[in-house]
Amino acid sequence: MSAVVALTLVLVGCSAEVSEAPEPSPTVTTPAAPTDFGAQSVDWGTCDGYATDGNDLPSNLQCARITVPVDYSNPTGDTARIALSRAPATGDRIGSILVNPGGPGASGLSAATTGEATDIAARFDMIGFDPRGIGASTPAVRCLTGPETDAERADDDTDTSPAGIAATEAENKDYAAKCAERTGRGFLAHVGSEDVARDMDVIRSVLGDDKLSYIGYSYGTRIGSTYAELFPDRVRALVLDGAIDPEQNPVDEVVDQAAGFQKAFDDFAADCAKTTSCPLGTSPEQAVGQFRRLVNPLLVNPARTTDPRGLSYEDANTGVQQALYSPTLWRALRVGLGQLADGSGDVLLSLADLYNGRLDDGSYSNLEDAFNAVRCVDDPPITNPAQAGELDTRFREAAPFLDDGRGNGSAALDVCAYWPVPSEGTPRITVSDLAPTVVVSTTEDPATPYEAGVALAADLGGSLITYRGTQHTVAFSGEDCVDEPLVSYLVDLTIPEQGLTC
Repeated sequence: MSAVVALTLVLVGCSAEVSEAPEPSPTVTTPAAPTDFGAQSVDWGTCDGYATDGNDLPSNLQCARITVPVDYSNPTGDTARIALSRAPATGDRIGSILVNPGGPGASGLSAATTGEATDIAARFDMIGFDPRGIGASTPAVRCLTGPETDAERADDDTDTSPAGIAATEAENKDYAAKCAERTGRGFLAHVGSEDVARDMDVIRSVLGDDKLSYIGYSYGTRIGSTYAELFPDRVRALVLDGAIDPEQNPVDEVVDQAAGFQKAFDDFAADCAKTTSCPLGTSPEQAVGQFRRLVNPLLVNPARTTDPRGLSYEDANTGVQQALYSPTLWRALRVGLGQLADGSGDVLLSLADLYNGRLDDGSYSNLEDAFNAVRCVDDPPITNPAQAGELDTRFREAAPFLDDGRGNGSAALDVCAYWPVPSEGTPRITVSDLAPTVVVSTTEDPATPYEAGVALAADLGGSLITYRGTQHTVAFSGEDCVDEPLVSYLVDLTIPEQGLTC
């Protein structure tokens, strides 16, 4: 896939921590929860067999699946099964809180443990879910096999020569064709945020809640705000952290995210320079140049790794960006770059494997395939080569640490330009009569810029909590200044003080 696709995969997606270094869519006008779907019962049981990302689900969780229509305008047609998880309330129960960790493409079942050390775990059933097409939900979006994904990651998609662009676009066409063949056009047309939001309303109904309480991170803010647009009278409480602003031009969004990652890289470099063995040197101003000297040789020769695949240029960049999501991964990044300076790429390959959903047996979760499927439906594609080239130029300017020096104003069209179903491309719906909501935004968030949170809070007429830091999302990560007002909001519907900054 094209370089822009590879970069936006990291830029938009959710983060995960690791141990030390190691047929067109019709307009939908029917109700979201028809009686035969909203009234179904949930048969909770063990979570054995539900985990799809290589990590066992906590033993205190219960799991189940419910049925939803693939196409809400045709509720008697094909159906899908949505996987749910639950951590039951341990005290005086108020209701349920749905949680989504982001992506799109990430499994959300483990998100039922969100806030487990706070009063929300006592007062609510915490509910995780795998959005349609993702994880343990069925059918699942599938495009490439494990070996095909390995080969794609090893390929150089950054060549902006005419021949390089032609080769990349041919690969993108092939990828889109495989998605249609292996997943089905009919289902691919219905994996976007609007259909996921309608699924959330079915979940709300089958759980017996009159109104929705919800915590969404990163891409989870998009499905949360979409729910608010569709069903404002069914919202009890929304916490949206790491906001995606639905009104922002997707091209500007990518460029802003690139700038966010550059700032995170700069902060990492400054921290690294305080150590005696920083592989980027002791001067943060020289860090970009030193980083390019480390990674550019990978365009020709992968770095050696214990795994026979070696570390490709694309994987090196993915691994670095994965680690920039949170300062908790900066030590791993420092070690990984130190290894690369010595010609080894084990740590960065592990970080890239983590981000791409590669499992120990060489298979993959469907994180990346689902990511592409959702974004290609949610947002209009770039089909004009000149616009693709302009985006590539702006991206390089915004994130010089990701610029290999081969920019020439040209770039390949990405997979969405060849997607087998059209994007929804619907304008944002004006929200009215919405209960008070809370948006959390981090000043130096590398993946979802602070300004997007400010804009989303204004769009929804909600409150904004500002967190000063360099990380992607913060709610219920142990920051009392953020967590305590969120607990009061979710439990008692107490609005955080205006202008709260932590």
